[in-house]
Amino acid sequence: MTGVLLLVAAVTALTAHTWVNATRWLRRPADGPVEVAETVAVLLPLRDEAARVTPCLRALLAQRGVPGLRIVVLDDGSTDGTADVVRAVAGDDPRVTLLSGVAPPSGWLGKPHACHQLATRADPTATALAFVDADVVLAPYAVAAAVAELRAARATLLSPYPRIVVATAADRLVQPLLQWLWLTFLPLRAMERSARPSLAAAGGQFLVVDRAGYDAAGGHAAVRAKILEDIELARAVKRSGGRIALADGSRLAACRMYADWPELRDGYSKSLWASFGHPVAAAAVMAVLLLLYTAPPLVALAALAVGAWPVAALATLAYLLGAAGRAVTARATGGRWWPDALGHPVSVVVLGWLTLRSYHLRKRRRLSWRGRPVS
Repeated sequence: MTGVLLLVAAVTALTAHTWVNATRWLRRPADGPVEVAETVAVLLPLRDEAARVTPCLRALLAQRGVPGLRIVVLDDGSTDGTADVVRAVAGDDPRVTLLSGVAPPSGWLGKPHACHQLATRADPTATALAFVDADVVLAPYAVAAAVAELRAARATLLSPYPRIVVATAADRLVQPLLQWLWLTFLPLRAMERSARPSLAAAGGQFLVVDRAGYDAAGGHAAVRAKILEDIELARAVKRSGGRIALADGSRLAACRMYADWPELRDGYSKSLWASFGHPVAAAAVMAVLLLLYTAPPLVALAALAVGAWPVAALATLAYLLGAAGRAVTARATGGRWWPDALGHPVSVVVLGWLTLRSYHLRKRRRLSWRGRPVS
C-alpha cells in the first residue's frame, strides 16, 4: 500500500508540473497579423523531399508580415528530383535562392552540414534566421510571429514547437511523447533563466535564431557531429552567453514527421541513444517511466484479481493521473487528447522498445538516415 501511495504522489506532482508549464510558462506567439521590420532568412534543407516539399514551400511563399523575407533552399544531394519540384513551385520568385549542396566532409553529419551551408549563404543583411524542415507547413504569419516572439522574449534562440499531425496508430502512440516529455520534466521558466547548457531543449522542425547570436555560438559548425543538432545548438547558444526559449507553435505550424511506421521507427532509433547518453542512464530513465506510467494499470488489474480493492483503487488513480498529464499536454499543443491519453502506458512501453533498438543498432554501427550513417 505504501508503495502505491508513493506512486500516486509522484505522478500527481509530475502532472501538476505539466499543468503549470502548459498554462503559465509556455509561450504562445500571436497567430494573427504581425509585422517585423527586419530582414529574415528562411532556410530550408532538403534531401529527397520531392514528395512533400510542395506544401512547405508554398506556405513559405505565402508568408506575410515580413517585407524583408528571403528563402534559401538547399538541395542536399537528392536523387528524386527535389530541385525540379522547387523550381516548379518557386518559379521566378526573386525571394527564393536554390543552392546545390556538397557532401558533408569528415566529422560532419548531413543535417548540420546542410544547415551550415544555408546559414553561410543567407543574405548578409538578415538579422534573424528561421530553419524549417520540409515536413512543416507554416501559417501565413508564422515567421513574423516567431521572430516577434524571439525579440519579445529577448532570446537568442526560440523553438516554436509545431502541431504534430497524427494519422496512424503508431503516430498517436509515439509522436505526442515529444511534447509530453519536456512539458512534464523540464521546468520551462528555470530553463529560460538558467545559463546551464544541460538545461536546454529545442525542436529543429521550426527554429528561429538571432543571426549575431547564432554566429557567436559557432553556428552549426559547433554541432557538426551531433545527431540531435537542434538541442545541441541550443546548448551552444547558452554556452556563448545567449538565452533560449520554447513556445507552443501549434497555431503557427503543422508537421507530419513520418509517413509510416518503418520511417517513424527508424527516425526515432537513429537519435534516441543521443537523448540519454550512456546506456545506464537510459535504462534508469526508462525504468522510472515504466514504473510511474505503465505499472499502475498492471498493479490495478493484479489487485482486482486478488480482491485488494484499496490497492486497485489507488493504482487506478495513478494511471488516470498519468493519462491526465498526457491530456493536458495534448490540449496545450494542439494534439488529440481523447482517447489517445488512455493509451499512455502503451506509449511508454513503445518508447522503451525504441530506445533499446536505438542502442542495439548503434552498437552494431547500423544506424543511418537518408542513406547516410549517423554514428
